[in-house]
Amino acid sequence: MKRYWKVGELSKLTGLTIRTLRFYDQIGLFSPSALTESGHRLYDESDLSRLQQILSLKELGLSLEEVKAVLTGEQFSPLEIVHLQMDRIKEQMKAQQKLLEQLQHVSKRMQGKAPLAAKDFTELLQAMKTSHEKLVIERRTSWEYRLDMLGEFLEHNKEDQS
Repeated sequence: MKRYWKVGELSKLTGLTIRTLRFYDQIGLFSPSALTESGHRLYDESDLSRLQQILSLKELGLSLEEVKAVLTGEQFSPLEIVHLQMDRIKEQMKAQQKLLEQLQHVSKRMQGKAPLAAKDFTELLQAMKTSHEKLVIERRTSWEYRLDMLGEFLEHNKEDQS
């Protein structure tokens, strides 16, 4: 027997808001496999797989339009998307490891009362800059998405009032 989740159950399961899931349906990115007789959305396991792909692509920094294009063009298999996500996480881990090593080096020198060379500071600053830039890009992408959603909401609200 096929298992289905209602939108509220899927929201709790994934941590996404009901509003987000409805928005994804509205823009044709993520629609339920079935509807109840009363029109409630029902999602199955294949829907969960698609949602995982969507969230993985978003995490890679793609916009919702880009995610939709990738998924409709079937340019990547679900396995390829998982591998892309793993590669991105490995890159982040390397950058964080490099920053940790630089901080440990500076800490050791400071504890030993050894003078810090300009090279120590420049390497630490470079590691911090790289880590910071990635965080800023991720935050900017997130804010752009939220502002786009707000703009669309306001536009729809304005049209409804007209």
